[in-house]
Amino acid sequence: MDRSWINFLRTTNEYENGVEEFLEFANMNVLDNNGKFYCPCVNCLNERKLPTDIIREHVLCDGFLKSYTKWIWHGELIDMPSVDESEAEEVDLEMDDRMEEMIRDIGHDSFQRANVYDNLCNDAEKPLYAECTKYTRLSAVLKLFNVKARNGWTDKSFTELLELLSDMLPKGNTLPTRNYDAKKILCPMGMEYQKIHACPNDCVLYKKELAMLHQCPRCGVSRYKQKHSKFESDSKGPPAKVLWYLPVVPRLKHLFSNANDAKLMRWHADGRTTDGHLRHPADGLQWKKIDSMFPNFSNDSRNIRFGLATDGMNPYGNLSSKHSSWPVLLVIYNLPPWLCMKRKYVMLSLMISGPRQPGNDIDIYLTPLVEDLKMLWEEGVDMFDGYTSDSFKLHAMLFCTINDFPAYGNLSGYSIKGHKACPICEEGTCHHQLQHGRKTVYLGHRRFLSTNHPYRKLKKAFNGCQENELAPMVLSGSQVYERVKDIGDVFGKMKNKGTSSNIWKKRSIFFDLLYWRVLDVRHCIDVMHVEKNVCDSIIGTLLNIQGKTKDGLNARLDLVEMGIREQLAPQSHGKRTYLPPACHTLSKQEKRSFCEILQGVKVPLGYSSNFKRLVSMKDLKLLGLKSHDCHVLMQQLLPVAIRGILPKNVRYTLTRLCFFFNAICSKVIDIEKLDQLENEAVLILCQLEMYFSPSFFDIMVHLIIHLVREVRICGPVFLRWMYPIERYMKILKGYVKNQYRPEASIVERYIAEEAIEFYTDYLSQVEAIGVPKSRYHERGAGKGTRSAKVRTLSRDEVLQAHLYILNNTKEVIPYLSAHKDIAKRNNPRMSQKWVINEHNKTFLKWFKQQVQNDNTTSDTLN
Repeated sequence: MDRSWINFLRTTNEYENGVEEFLEFANMNVLDNNGKFYCPCVNCLNERKLPTDIIREHVLCDGFLKSYTKWIWHGELIDMPSVDESEAEEVDLEMDDRMEEMIRDIGHDSFQRANVYDNLCNDAEKPLYAECTKYTRLSAVLKLFNVKARNGWTDKSFTELLELLSDMLPKGNTLPTRNYDAKKILCPMGMEYQKIHACPNDCVLYKKELAMLHQCPRCGVSRYKQKHSKFESDSKGPPAKVLWYLPVVPRLKHLFSNANDAKLMRWHADGRTTDGHLRHPADGLQWKKIDSMFPNFSNDSRNIRFGLATDGMNPYGNLSSKHSSWPVLLVIYNLPPWLCMKRKYVMLSLMISGPRQPGNDIDIYLTPLVEDLKMLWEEGVDMFDGYTSDSFKLHAMLFCTINDFPAYGNLSGYSIKGHKACPICEEGTCHHQLQHGRKTVYLGHRRFLSTNHPYRKLKKAFNGCQENELAPMVLSGSQVYERVKDIGDVFGKMKNKGTSSNIWKKRSIFFDLLYWRVLDVRHCIDVMHVEKNVCDSIIGTLLNIQGKTKDGLNARLDLVEMGIREQLAPQSHGKRTYLPPACHTLSKQEKRSFCEILQGVKVPLGYSSNFKRLVSMKDLKLLGLKSHDCHVLMQQLLPVAIRGILPKNVRYTLTRLCFFFNAICSKVIDIEKLDQLENEAVLILCQLEMYFSPSFFDIMVHLIIHLVREVRICGPVFLRWMYPIERYMKILKGYVKNQYRPEASIVERYIAEEAIEFYTDYLSQVEAIGVPKSRYHERGAGKGTRSAKVRTLSRDEVLQAHLYILNNTKEVIPYLSAHKDIAKRNNPRMSQKWVINEHNKTFLKWFKQQVQNDNTTSDTLN
């Protein structure tokens, strides 16, 4: 189509005819359901969708954008240069990067200026150097940036690398020589972010009607840092505090423009196994409740359910600094469980700058994100699906939040300290104030037992009284909203908040979302921190580590004060006080045995820390336990380490506690066993009350009682705990290369990596940064294995290995069980060899039958 009319006068017939041809072309290609498309006049600049009649008026009156000669916003496909067949025979083109598809999928919204689009096309066509058939300027820069991001190179080192490579390549090469020039090539693929100034006392954000103010309307503090120079006292300095907001909608458009990612967004509906087991949040009751209450939302499986995670971090790493930055992350629960928490699909939406944490005032900073989430729920946004190549209206909602317990209180507005610290029991929290230990403990778990359970009648084993109360009812979201809806605006560090006794300190900003009060679990308890705190308490008490033990002089005096377990009361012998040993007290030899077992543990590479370095045989204690070390210790090693060194009843209780954590942390959970697990949690806590002192039962121990409920409602724990979030924050800390502006450094490097992740699927021989391969990937493919000496196994070792395999083969377990019963009846001491031989006969018959059914050759049978 001839487009020379764009440069004609608007009063000529040629210009008017050209406008009509353009409108006809646009109506045939991109006209949406509302009869609107982008207006290309010099004022609208393809940023506003208008009806055809208004666009005709704009273009005739104001003029057509002269640089807009390729109508990419109106359905015209991008033409990439092709190679003649004769040239293809002479030149062996090895370039299999999909540059054309990548540029098309970037989306029209990314090209805000026509020259950006032209530069991108030119870089995609320009060879790296003369006669180069494998790399263009664009593909070379993208692959180099991929290596830079994966290995955490600094901008300075990358510039030096570019200079070196440019010298090595032939003269006239097009490779940029500076990081700045290379980064400009990524601009069209990168997303933008907004810098929003904030009050340093967390009172307001300077946006909308407050955008032009220079002082906070609440506390009167200056918006800018004050300069102390007498010559510059009247000039504005840098902002005192900044919020970096990375809009969600453009990132979702990038995600859906890629066909592979768009297909994965349907996985929860199309690829999920539904067999009555919990594998994904979609198997939980809350997901199903949303589907039933909001059918318009659930009808399209592409509509997104987000999880929001936030926590404070020190961007300076191990340096001595009290700086606290708060990133706010979004995870997408539509994806398969093995991708939900991967780095590529975790979106950084907010970066709240330090140095102080926002605390309960975090709602001020969540405002722009909640506004977008509200728009995504109520109105939706137009989205192009790269998998089906059609447009649809995308909606999204916030499914739950993921955070540690202090952040739980900040987001929910509940006071997680004091007598009513449990946000689920709320007013029904059973507490006791210790007089000597000076701490609040949470006992009374017998309330959660059935009304006829014998534990309810026991007195001496517990607090000296029978238990007649019932378990408190869990508040619904609507009930919580009724309690907080009248709480006024309490934001700002300088505001006089008084000493209100109300356990709800604010109305959470998430209640602005209409569906929030419908959800049964809005804020998830973090199992990672619960498990770590319980593990620290157990290890500290067993090994009597100073400062960590829950059994000491004050704990024994509290027992005397409560009138229970008189045999454990402190005894005075002159100037010394003797504490009688409790059932969990270990002797020095037992402590040594405990530490020796842990010191001798050897685990596979990457399984956990080297426990040999964590055990101090001199002091007989464990040092430097991280969260994952406590996870491995509780679920695998503690039952082995305490075997034979504790009384049977205490050992069994701790072992049951370890098995409980192991069960709820499984990736596949049988729904029918959840009631049994819930009862198990109550029994374990009741038995712990019988054996450990009251000071053991802090709020983290009490929260165990509610973990199974959240598994039933929200799905598996491994998609709702802080392990992947903490690992991601370590990555964000690695982004800090400018110590003076750590948050800005994090955001800039995140933007660059985001662009790199987008094009990864379009380039050959390039690995994704955010979806790392398993460390055993190469070994599974037959690479990277070490040569080792072959050792011949003894007959007994072969029999043990043989029996292990047979015991763990699903198809033959019934046969093996039958032979074990026969062996027990005939001769309890019958040898293991006889059992295997008898089993082999039956297994051979079964295998022959399978071969005959499958028509397999006799060679396979042999």
